Amino acid sequence: MDQEEQQENGIRRQAKTLLSGAGNKAQAGVRRAHGFLSGRPRWEQAVLVGLWAFAALLVALLVYLMILIPLTPGIDDLKQVSSARPSVMLSSDGKELGTFEQGLQERVKLSQVSPHVVTALISTEDHRFYDHHGVDFTRIAGALLASLKGDAQGGSTITQQLARNMFPEEIGRARSINRKLKELITAIKIENTYSKTEILEAYLNTVPFLYNARGIEMAARTYFSKPAAKLDVLEAATLVGMLKGTYYYNPVTNPERSLGRRNVVLGQMYKHGAFDEKRFKALTRRPLRLRFERQLDRSGRDDHFTAHVRKWLLEWADENDYDLQLDGLRVETTLDAELQAAAVRAVERQAGALQAVADVEWSSPSLFNSSSTGTYTSMRPGVKAFDYYWRSHATELDAFVRESGEYRRAVDGGEAPAAALKRLKGDRDFLRGLKEAKSRLEAGFVAMDPGTGEVKAWVGSRDFARDQYDHVAQAARQPGSTFKPIVYGAALESGIPPEQTYVDTVMEFDMGNGKVWRPTDMSGTSGRQITMREGLVHSKNTITAQVMQDVGLPSVIKLARNLGIRQSKLSPVPSLALGTSPVTLLEMVNTYATIAAQGQYRKPVFVRRILDRDGKVIADFGTVAPERALSQASSETLIDILRGVVNRGTGTAVRYRFGVTGDVAGKTGTTQNNADGWFILMHPNLVAGAWVGFNDNRVTMRSNYWGQGGHNAILLVGDFFKTALDEGKIDKDALFPGGRKPEPVHPRAEPEEEFIDEEELNEGVPADEAVEVQAPLEDEAVEVETVPEEEIPPPPPPPTPVPAPEY
Repeated sequence: MDQEEQQENGIRRQAKTLLSGAGNKAQAGVRRAHGFLSGRPRWEQAVLVGLWAFAALLVALLVYLMILIPLTPGIDDLKQVSSARPSVMLSSDGKELGTFEQGLQERVKLSQVSPHVVTALISTEDHRFYDHHGVDFTRIAGALLASLKGDAQGGSTITQQLARNMFPEEIGRARSINRKLKELITAIKIENTYSKTEILEAYLNTVPFLYNARGIEMAARTYFSKPAAKLDVLEAATLVGMLKGTYYYNPVTNPERSLGRRNVVLGQMYKHGAFDEKRFKALTRRPLRLRFERQLDRSGRDDHFTAHVRKWLLEWADENDYDLQLDGLRVETTLDAELQAAAVRAVERQAGALQAVADVEWSSPSLFNSSSTGTYTSMRPGVKAFDYYWRSHATELDAFVRESGEYRRAVDGGEAPAAALKRLKGDRDFLRGLKEAKSRLEAGFVAMDPGTGEVKAWVGSRDFARDQYDHVAQAARQPGSTFKPIVYGAALESGIPPEQTYVDTVMEFDMGNGKVWRPTDMSGTSGRQITMREGLVHSKNTITAQVMQDVGLPSVIKLARNLGIRQSKLSPVPSLALGTSPVTLLEMVNTYATIAAQGQYRKPVFVRRILDRDGKVIADFGTVAPERALSQASSETLIDILRGVVNRGTGTAVRYRFGVTGDVAGKTGTTQNNADGWFILMHPNLVAGAWVGFNDNRVTMRSNYWGQGGHNAILLVGDFFKTALDEGKIDKDALFPGGRKPEPVHPRAEPEEEFIDEEELNEGVPADEAVEVQAPLEDEAVEVETVPEEEIPPPPPPPTPVPAPEY
């Protein structure tokens, strides 16, 4: 039940209460009236009964109006709407990110509006505007009489129309006597509060004109590319003519109707003395001359960050009784405009280059190999992207077609499944669009301040307009080896020292019910003793599994929750240690931010504070005390181990490709079949992480080199950090506890020593098409679970995209 129905039901209950209380008195009155009429002539009785019935109707109407008065907008509401201002979202450095406008609007004084507009409006909509007090009862009577004759007419004044524009929810939209009475009462209140000039000004500033244009100023710019002050009589008549029905009389899509309506307005202006007959006839012969130009949304196009904040703000405003479209709040977010720009550039540049890698690698049976994205970018125009993939993955293509909305609608409509599949596969446009969507590489990136929890940069996809699925806060993907520091952190908390040794060998772990887990490493095993420290630096699955067994799953899960993974479900299975439970990028970066903050957890902060239109702080979100999630000693040891990942492990590309200096630590991550690439980097002032992959995890990078987080996601983070350091956004000399400034590094395109396992690289490729090994292969793990063959489950389904909310 909507608000209007609730109000009407309330009115009925009140009226029923009032009327029932007078029931007995009414019955007594009827008896007295019957005695009074007896003995009188029939005609006299009829007249008296008619007069009494009319009087009773007037009394009932008066009672009903008395009930409605407190249910309609009051003086305070009128003043609030007249001074309405949209709330704005600001970056941390004061730049506007977006607004909560009802539409494109620029308020102007009546003196800034062409007199032709005012004349046309009053002549057409309310020619007795200056003579009535909000309601024109003469016009209402005339409209009722015309409607009885079959010529439906409206009797609303400009003030009544303004009431509808100002309070659409309170007054309602239904064609009912209840709505008209609420409109009438509100119009009288408006007339008692404002002058005629103020009413005209408010009306012209609030009336909608399509194309998101609200008010006469934006309408003039949209349809005639000029300000409202310079509208001529024909242009003014055209815009006023639209008010009867903006869609029906739209001059862009319905020029003939608009022309006819414009001439009707001119006729009303002539009738009320605006000009003589000769000029009227001359004007009606003039054509429509539009200069249509849709106005740009000055609030700025939403991105994933503003969309996320917008959704949160709407909930906050509802809980705290604020109207974001009217109250003029200033919402100070935590986003740093310069860091955000650096993040957007890094994602566009590096994810675009990785798209070229995927396009070229999947273009032909022979696998070209290079460690330079520039090589693939130069080759991209000369290949047919993903051609070999689609020719060699016919089963997947059929599955993608069957999962499409077009296929489901066809089958639901009665078409045979086989026929629908065949028809859609023969539809070139459909198939092209499907293949492009499935083969589009996606990425997510987020950066936050570990000392405050404030989010500084957020890029949810390569293009918000194209993909509103947020890969920062919505998409849950397997984190791979980026989860391993949580396992090692739990080990440190339990008292296991970083120099504790484990044998680098494949071991079997009994999972119960006859299932066995045998984690392996792509680089093989050495059989020698390896310290826990080296096991994390080189991302050894064999070592991580043994550490997890010593610590226990409950301890690992508890620490993961404490550090920042608080929304995603963590499956209590041994392979959790290798990052098989899907989580969001925001949760993982928050986890690393907790480690970087020496074990102090802070919930991600998106809005720092909210101010009212006068600058008074009404909400402050930056003063929440941190929670101790990991001891400071364990955090410092874990940071020190993760320094080794960047200095000599799987994350060295941050230094040799981008020359990132400073005290940094991080971790790479790669999941089964190269479906997901991750990299998270910690600096004392900033923690940033990236995910790279395809929306459908059945589509993956082809080569083991480019499929790994240490070679794909690391490019986005390295690019971003280089800019942040070069522009002085973070302190180059900042150190973690116990840290020291590393030697300067000069960026280069590839490492000095390169190695790729030829057997791995050429697996499944004909001997005559095998490629020569030239590029390095990150010593990153591929997680493997071994179970009896008959119990091997089917491949996991692709993630179900969660559509972004509409705002």
